[in-house]
Amino acid sequence: MAPKAHVISTINLKGGVGKTTTTAGLAEFLSAEFRKRVLVVDLDPQTNLTTVLIGEEKWEELNDEGYTLATLFKDALRPEDEPLEFDLEKTLQRNVSSVDAVTKVDLLPSSLDLIDVQDRLASMPRGRFHANNPTDLLRKAIRKIIDDYDYVLVDCPPNLGIVTLNGLRISEGYIIPTIPDVLSTYGIPQIQRRVRAFAEDLGETIKEIGIVITKYKANSTVHWNTVRRLQGDKKLPAVLPTFIPEKNDIAGSAEFVGRGTLRQKYGYQGGFDAFRGMTQEFIELVEEKA
Repeated sequence: MAPKAHVISTINLKGGVGKTTTTAGLAEFLSAEFRKRVLVVDLDPQTNLTTVLIGEEKWEELNDEGYTLATLFKDALRPEDEPLEFDLEKTLQRNVSSVDAVTKVDLLPSSLDLIDVQDRLASMPRGRFHANNPTDLLRKAIRKIIDDYDYVLVDCPPNLGIVTLNGLRISEGYIIPTIPDVLSTYGIPQIQRRVRAFAEDLGETIKEIGIVITKYKANSTVHWNTVRRLQGDKKLPAVLPTFIPEKNDIAGSAEFVGRGTLRQKYGYQGGFDAFRGMTQEFIELVEEKA
């Protein structure tokens, strides 16, 4: 029997905290440095992660053809007599990274249309897909491929709506990427409460894997104090020991084009080592809690 994939969501209620860069980096380092098979599920309608991995031109082509996750959720809103349009095989993008050593990262792309779809999902007709719950759509659609992978990373929108709950529904745990400042960390207890309540309703456990510190400025008193506060609060998830620094190379990784190496993409001045260290810690935490 094949081992079960580890499915982990990335979430923060504030945008601009490095969530996309963290998720993309984890996927690429899991593949290139740790030889893991990775599926990235982009549920964030901002589509940043999708365009980072496949480029804007390819994303526009897929979006025009309806080969994104928005089509899955739109199907749930169609009348019973209309045919379903979501095609998993055509939507799944294989080997998406531009880094030569990344040989197994696949992607289910997002769409801007998810913004409108989320608002309408609460009125989903009962019984569509034989699912009585709008938070169960993703699980039913992709369950046949999940165990083709070692890790599934689900990039959630910056809210706790139905699309996010679809991501959490398939997840065994979640991480919270955050800049170490007041505004970026303010919503962490709310995420914990909502995820805990959702898991209890399911009769399951969704584990708190940890907090990933992003865009860290070693010379910032605010960052230093915030990290110490997060580390000292026993009610919060554990803080991963390796911080992702604020560096131009890392910020620019989202716009990295052409073939290359992880060191070229994430930077020689600490970026590569930080991402590799964080990924190693992530693997250890996930497997420890499995």
